[in-house]
Amino acid sequence: MYLFLIPLLVGFALNLVSVFTTAFCRRWGERRGRLATMILRNVLGIPLWVVGLCLAVRVKSPMLFVVTATMEVLAWLLVAMGSVVILTALVALRARAAMPSTRDTLVEHGLYAHVRHPIYAAMLLEFAGIVVMKPTPPVGVACALGVVWLCAQARCEELDLLQRVAGYRAYMSRVRRFLPRFRARAPG
Repeated sequence: MYLFLIPLLVGFALNLVSVFTTAFCRRWGERRGRLATMILRNVLGIPLWVVGLCLAVRVKSPMLFVVTATMEVLAWLLVAMGSVVILTALVALRARAAMPSTRDTLVEHGLYAHVRHPIYAAMLLEFAGIVVMKPTPPVGVACALGVVWLCAQARCEELDLLQRVAGYRAYMSRVRRFLPRFRARAPG
C-alpha cells in the first residue's frame, strides 16, 4: 500500500542533493557541476517524486472526508493557480531553473520581487489542492512529506545561493521565503 514512498522519497532526496550547484562546480568544474545538478533534479528527482505522488493518488484507500462539488472546484483552482505561478516563475528564471550556474545573477523582478521561492510556494498550493481533491491517507502522507521536503529544499537552496549569487543575503532580508509581505497602506 505504501510502496509509493520509495520513488517519492528517492525523488525528494535527489532533488535535495541537486541544490548544491556550487559544491558540484568546485569539485568537477562549471560544465560538469551544472550537468550534475540538472540530471539530479530534472532527469531523476522530479520524475521520481511525481511518479511517487501519482502512485499515492492511485492507491485504493478510504476517503478521510467527503469531497463536495465546491471543494472539488477549490481543489482544481489551487492546482491551477499553482501551475500558473510555476510557469510565470520559470519564465523569469529562464535557463537558471534547468541548469543553475555559479555565474547566475540575482532575479528580483516579477514574482521574485515578492517571494524568494514562488515555485515552492506554488507547489504548496498544488499539494493542498491534491489533498482536497483526493483526501486519502496515502495522498495526505505524500503531500505532507512534500511540504517537509519543500521547506528543506528551500533552506538548502538558500545556503547554495548565498555562495554563488551576489546580493542574495540582502535579498533574503528584504523578501520572505514563501509568502509576500503585506504592508498596510499609509493613510492619505
